[in-house]
Amino acid sequence: MKARRKIYFCFLGGKKMIKPKNGFIFSTIFIFILVLSSSFSLWPQEKNSEELLTLERIFASREFVSENLGPVHWLNDGLSYALLENSATVKGAKDIVLYSAASGTRKVIVPASLLIPQGEDKPLVIDDFSFSDDLKRVLIYTNSQRVWRQRSRGDYWVLDLTSKKLRKLGQGFEPTYLQFAKFSPDGNLVAYVYKNNIYLEDLAIGQILRLTEDGSQDIINGTFDWVYEEEFSLRDGFRWSPDGRKIAFWQLDTSGVKEFHMINNTDQLYPRIISFKYPKAGETNSACRLGVIDIETKNVVWLKVPGDPRNIYIPWMSWAAKDKIILQHLNRLQNRNEIMLADVLSGHIQTIFVDEDKAWVEVDTSLTLFNKGTRFLFTSERDGWRHIYSVDFSGKAELLTPGNYDVIRFAGLDEKRGWLYFIASPENPTQQYLYRIQINRPGKLEKVTPAEFTGTNVYNLSPTCQYAFHTFSRFGQPPVTDLIELPSHRQLRTLVANKELMSKVKALKKSPVEFFRVDIGDGVLLDGWLMKPPDFDPARKYPLFIYVYGEPAGTTVRDAWGGNNYLYHLFLTQQGYLVMSIDNRGTPQPRGRDWRKIIYRQIGILASADQAAALKAVLKKWDFVDPERVGIWGWSGGGQMTLNALFRYPELYKMGIAVAFVSDQRLYDTIYQERYMGLPQDNPEGYKNGSPITFAHQLQGRLLIIHGTGDDNVHYQSFEKLVN
Repeated sequence: MKARRKIYFCFLGGKKMIKPKNGFIFSTIFIFILVLSSSFSLWPQEKNSEELLTLERIFASREFVSENLGPVHWLNDGLSYALLENSATVKGAKDIVLYSAASGTRKVIVPASLLIPQGEDKPLVIDDFSFSDDLKRVLIYTNSQRVWRQRSRGDYWVLDLTSKKLRKLGQGFEPTYLQFAKFSPDGNLVAYVYKNNIYLEDLAIGQILRLTEDGSQDIINGTFDWVYEEEFSLRDGFRWSPDGRKIAFWQLDTSGVKEFHMINNTDQLYPRIISFKYPKAGETNSACRLGVIDIETKNVVWLKVPGDPRNIYIPWMSWAAKDKIILQHLNRLQNRNEIMLADVLSGHIQTIFVDEDKAWVEVDTSLTLFNKGTRFLFTSERDGWRHIYSVDFSGKAELLTPGNYDVIRFAGLDEKRGWLYFIASPENPTQQYLYRIQINRPGKLEKVTPAEFTGTNVYNLSPTCQYAFHTFSRFGQPPVTDLIELPSHRQLRTLVANKELMSKVKALKKSPVEFFRVDIGDGVLLDGWLMKPPDFDPARKYPLFIYVYGEPAGTTVRDAWGGNNYLYHLFLTQQGYLVMSIDNRGTPQPRGRDWRKIIYRQIGILASADQAAALKAVLKKWDFVDPERVGIWGWSGGGQMTLNALFRYPELYKMGIAVAFVSDQRLYDTIYQERYMGLPQDNPEGYKNGSPITFAHQLQGRLLIIHGTGDDNVHYQSFEKLVN
């Protein structure tokens, strides 16, 4: 068997990987699929057909680009919203338009003509915008640049809506380096981050005040290092106090964190080294602390957060009152989350609530204060299901959403009328719906989403929960966004129809997708979907190509629009393939705490066993699957799963494509890997047995491995170690 083994390499430069999401460089993958044609025969493509897909149609054209709302913001009154629309007066530009949710009354509040800087002939390109609370000024974010994953630095301008004056913030600073500019509560000041220091700008006189003095390559004020951004999705690292007199901020000391080095060979004549602080599993983290600065005196009070600052995490904080801050405090293993209340005058901290788990706990980024700041909503899995609790400051918790189902996410609190809104799907974990429950009479669950919206429903509720942006899609059906009234769910108007995309997709030749459950034994049922060739004949034998992710950061079996991923898989069915995906245990499906956390300390082990067991069951169930032509592919965690599948179960999988994979779990970052595997010092066998590299010698099938030399997340080092 070893004589048949073939490995193909593809090297990519300067591409970043997003963990559970679609990739950026699929066209390269598909070119290299041709190399594998001896295992999987690609049928000829018919040209110029509306029914048939080509790789060029999917990836080289804009034929299947989905429309979206772009930046849209509810106003504080909850009754109106603002968004961007094409300008009627300036070609190619955007106006900021204000709408009444109820009546649809439209007002151009910022015409593009007001956004033309002095000496220029074109208006600013708006990446995002925000209003002061009194609606007298608007902050324009433009010329945005990428910082790791997101475009979180750029230029900011303020337009005074009374005087019509437009001015750039940070005069004299290097362009495109301002971050997270925010109005003070009274709208007269703006605070922002510039090169790891926090600044304050007085809009009346243009004076700029530097609030922190120690920002440097090692000391980060008001924003975050690589790993906090990647794993906690934290970027904006400061918060105005309710009275506008203080600013609370994160400070990270990255000294002592080891650097990772990448080489850029393509930008210039000689290679350029790119270095950044990256804590790998078991290594030293940044030291994290919280400060509160008085904007008049510049005096900083450091909160007395307990524990070694390099071995705890502070992934969330918010003001609870003008002199109180509420925060979440994780230990290094991330199995204990303490909700703490801090006095900003003394820095004293008290723990008011503790959430613990034998595996790991999640950070509740939707923690919401209510009842005049005396209680908060908190999401926990403490009873075996993910539920929302009402907690007072003595730590007493009341379950608001009882039942054997998971709350997928908090959606909104209508405190005035006593309703809690959240996303759940008690009957089908591949779908999402809006529910509500009375906070004073917990237990009576009410489904808000009408029955005709079978699939995935995403909601952005107004602050008062009277209206929402509702985006609906299902497998193979592009999203549509409506403005709706709540709780009736009455459609007020369609904001994004995607008619052209709908028409293009409808014309494609296809068979209906089949969602199914497969029994892998011991009462374990796994969800999956199967896409068949358009002219499917159950009497024939077809090659099967499996799309996998399989880690705690994402799912693949969702009844939702899949974008280019869906189109590529549909393309394969048009070439005569079956395409299948299955979510193993340990993926974040809403199927209970035990489902998700059974993989603790055994990432890569149980998941690949589940996938193999599911494949065996499928081969027994469906005679039309050719067991000699089974392949698998995945990206990031899915790339790791692909390697584990081929290395551990060579008798099942004949070929695979692994993209941006972790070959040795010790190579990935502290926060992600330790959350699910513990410290490598405490779980050496788990790290070893969960890493594909341990079993690479068992490869028998054909393998294409693809990696970006400029991937700052899953490093090219992982590729090199595997092929060495």
